[in-house]
Amino acid sequence: MKGILGKKVGMTQVFDENGEVVPVTVIEAGPCYVTQLRTKERDGYEAVQLGFDLAKFKHLTQGERGHLRKVDVPDLRYLRELRRRSDESYELGQQVLVDIFETGERVDIVGKSKGRGFAGVVKRYHFAGGPRTHGQSDRERAPGSIGACATPGRVWKGMKMPGRMGGKRVTSQNLEVVLVDPDRNLLAVKGSVPGPNGGLVLVRGARKQKVMKGGKA
Repeated sequence: MKGILGKKVGMTQVFDENGEVVPVTVIEAGPCYVTQLRTKERDGYEAVQLGFDLAKFKHLTQGERGHLRKVDVPDLRYLRELRRRSDESYELGQQVLVDIFETGERVDIVGKSKGRGFAGVVKRYHFAGGPRTHGQSDRERAPGSIGACATPGRVWKGMKMPGRMGGKRVTSQNLEVVLVDPDRNLLAVKGSVPGPNGGLVLVRGARKQKVMKGGKA
C-alpha cells in the first residue's frame, strides 16, 4: 500500500471549479526515505520502512544510528512501517515524494489526536448532565447512575466515566486529495485531520473507497 509520512501544517480554504469554498488541511508530506525492506522469506510478511524529518545526530540513539548507517540516508527522526503489496517495488535509500498521490484520489490519514488531559463525562462523551433546578446543588456535570445494586454487584466493563481524553491513534478515512504541490512537498486534503499543527501523520491509500452513483469512487 502506497503511503508517505508528513507533518500537519494547518487548515485553510480553497475555491473549487464551481466557486464553492472547500475546507482543506495542508500537510507537508515527505520527502521520505526507504530505510528497510521486509520480505516474506525472512520476516514472514512484506513491508517497507519509511524515514521522515531530518534530525540532529546527537538526538538519535546508538541503535537508530547503526540502523540508518546501513543505508545511505540522512539522520531521520521518525521511522514507520507500511505493508507492501507484491506488485510494489522499493529500493533501499529510495526517496518517496508527495507526487505518488494525485488530485481527486482518496486517502486515509492516521495521526495522534490532541491530548485533553483528565476530563469528565460531559466533555468526554457529551453527557447532558443532571437537572439544573429542583434543589440539586452539585449534579450538573455528574454522570448519574453507573450500575445496579445486588445484580451484578459491580460496574460493567466499558462504562463511560471520567478519565483521560485524547492522545490516541485516530484514522480519518476517505479524504479527498484537493491539491498536490511536488515543488513544496505539500498535500491538501478535504476536511480535518487528527492531531495538532506540526504533528506527525501517515498518509496512505484509502482502504474503503466510497462508491458514488455511476460507479465512480
